[in-house]
Amino acid sequence: MKIICIGRNYADHAKELKNEVPKEPVFFMKPDTALLKDNAPFYHPSFSNDIHYEVELVIKICKNGKTILPQFAHTYYEQITVGIDFTARDLQQQCKEKGLPWEKAKAFDHSAVIGRFIPLTALENKEEINFSLNLNNQLVQQGISNQMLFSVDQIIAYISRFITLKTGDLIYTGTPAGVGPVKIGDQLKAKIENELLLDFEIK
Repeated sequence: MKIICIGRNYADHAKELKNEVPKEPVFFMKPDTALLKDNAPFYHPSFSNDIHYEVELVIKICKNGKTILPQFAHTYYEQITVGIDFTARDLQQQCKEKGLPWEKAKAFDHSAVIGRFIPLTALENKEEINFSLNLNNQLVQQGISNQMLFSVDQIIAYISRFITLKTGDLIYTGTPAGVGPVKIGDQLKAKIENELLLDFEIK
């Protein structure tokens, strides 16, 4: 199982981090040890003083595929949820300044929190999927899937040019604006439409 994450897929988020808006999907990967499931608590790591939340729609690949054409990409996923791509922003900045890879800032243990999956058929409008994140019962992030620079189908087609997708692979599709830091004691809750799919604590 692979965890593939899309960066800078919402223009407002790219701008808030002062990043260039990409011309094609930007992706990176996390190991399976990054996964945090079943609303288990996230333990704030000692190696960072600036862990940021990034809420994202996450799809699960349902069959193997390579060099998938965009018009067939929708047949490669049947379930969706929300997830958190945790980022050690201080480590990321250090890596950027030195021109080094970002793995230690993005791929550390439990940095890919995953919610409860629901079938796509449960959604009334698959083209405009609303999702949100509350931090301590305050709305901090809100997104709609049609605001993505690259749609899920475009992402699947693009990634599969380079990497074979396999059943069970997860794709984190990018975060909207509003990312920020977490601290011990915080509670994070994420929804698709009005359905709560993720609810966990920072310890």
